[in-house]
Amino acid sequence: MIGRVLAALVIVVVAAVLLVAVWPQLLNLEQVFLVAQVVSLRGAATVAALLAIVLIGLVAIAARRARRFLGSILVLLLAFVGLSAAVLSTRGFGNTEFAEKGEWDVTVLSWNTLGGAADAADVAALAVEVEADVVALPETTEPMGLDVAAAMAAAGVPMQVYTTAYDEIAAARSTTLLIREAYGEYVVNEEEGNTAVLPTVIAEPADGNGPTIMAVHPVAPIPVEMDNWRSDLEWLGGRCDTGNVIMAGDFNATLDHMADYGGARTGDGQITSLGNCIDGAAATGNAAVGTWPAAIPPLLGTPIDHILATDGWRFTGFRVVTDRDDAGSDHRPIVAQLHPLR
Repeated sequence: MIGRVLAALVIVVVAAVLLVAVWPQLLNLEQVFLVAQVVSLRGAATVAALLAIVLIGLVAIAARRARRFLGSILVLLLAFVGLSAAVLSTRGFGNTEFAEKGEWDVTVLSWNTLGGAADAADVAALAVEVEADVVALPETTEPMGLDVAAAMAAAGVPMQVYTTAYDEIAAARSTTLLIREAYGEYVVNEEEGNTAVLPTVIAEPADGNGPTIMAVHPVAPIPVEMDNWRSDLEWLGGRCDTGNVIMAGDFNATLDHMADYGGARTGDGQITSLGNCIDGAAATGNAAVGTWPAAIPPLLGTPIDHILATDGWRFTGFRVVTDRDDAGSDHRPIVAQLHPLR
């Protein structure tokens, strides 16, 4: 009798854990420590569950008396795998097609360089290759940004450089943004606040014509920074609430973590992901492709690097760059093409 009660209790606990892992938004737990970390690795968790199914299945074959209990666990794991696969497939396993670039389209490249571990020449080469008009570089100092701009200028693509740094000790506390000179002068807005621990660059057109462009870097959701992480995401969502905005960078958050700040349908049928911003990966079928860490296969990683824009834009291409995994950074670059709707 006691054994049955314990078995039933274990089944209930496993069911609850798997439910939270697959759908934390149901209980508003997506930003709670441990849950936030687990849900960020949906692909890896799905593979781990598949391995557990094989192992438990083998044990069930050998342990006759435990088959009913193990069978219940297997059913729960199969349900978890099915639901997780459904979520991942809805978000998209990768669609690298780009529409032909129009005259007014904007190409954005974002790459967390890990404090310059991916060097300026590599960044510039990729930026020139993808014909980037905007380059967001979290964990990148101003001198490195100037080196990237110099290399791009030498290739015929002159760029303006804007950096926000909280100190000059750790490169992670600098964020750099490059904007094509042809877009006209931009100025850094220091009046709107900022992300708490790692800096964000807010650049606005000096003449008021054009989008506000942001290179962002919220802090990671480690135990001592959970409150700052949540407030960073909320602050970024607020920047998306009004106006014409393009933001890119290392958000240290997946679509699950942003769920409380988005989910509305825009007038032209797009779905917001953060405030009034649409996520480029989600809009193009790439949101299940991991950008970190670069050392593991993309579908097992976590998609925490994003390019977003308000609803005056439509994404006409997006891809996670997977051929720079040995460039030194632990993040993969991402590239998006945006078409203005008005």
